[in-house]
Amino acid sequence: MNSKNSHMFWQHINLIHVFTFYLAAIFLLSTYRRLSQYQGVVQLAVQFPNRWPKVMKQMQDHRTIFYTWTILRPAAIAISLMLIQWVCSKLIWPTATVYVEDLYHEWWMIPFLSIFAIGMVLVDSWGILYVGKLDRVETERYLDEAEHWLTSWKTPLLNTISFGYINPRSIVDKEVKNAMIQGHDLIRQSLWWMAMQYGWRLLFGLTLWTTWAILPD
Repeated sequence: MNSKNSHMFWQHINLIHVFTFYLAAIFLLSTYRRLSQYQGVVQLAVQFPNRWPKVMKQMQDHRTIFYTWTILRPAAIAISLMLIQWVCSKLIWPTATVYVEDLYHEWWMIPFLSIFAIGMVLVDSWGILYVGKLDRVETERYLDEAEHWLTSWKTPLLNTISFGYINPRSIVDKEVKNAMIQGHDLIRQSLWWMAMQYGWRLLFGLTLWTTWAILPD
């Protein structure tokens, strides 16, 4: 491909199709990066009823920690942004096309598209590269220890000989609650990050679609 043909090729790239491909690629890459994390969580969840029934009961007692607006709000924002994006791309402007050469007619949109594209790529790249890890072995060890103190005959004995100053069940309950609060904060941060990702994608997409709408026929 010579330089002239290469130049013509870049000019006739449909940015709407590029954006669609980008969204699909980011979804697949993000899912792939988090497969081991999802697998670890599912394996722990499957073991809970039979391996840690007492700990599970303690967690159920504090389940309202997760039913707060602070954790539901970012989830609602993320879902709303995703739905808006889908409606715009599939229903409102299903045949939208913006070629690189079209930007010559509306050159003043290039800075906006560039800023939103850079922000979108940076936020998405950070989300793919930096994925939290679940130490399943350590988590299982802590859960086994907690289950032991909730079921062992040593627990009431230790509580009796310490005249109630040391109550392993209360200690475990407190630790379970603290762990769930930390989990709540981690989920909230993840959901806010997700909302930020959808926000940048929406800004870029709307700017791209606005460019298409104002392009001369």
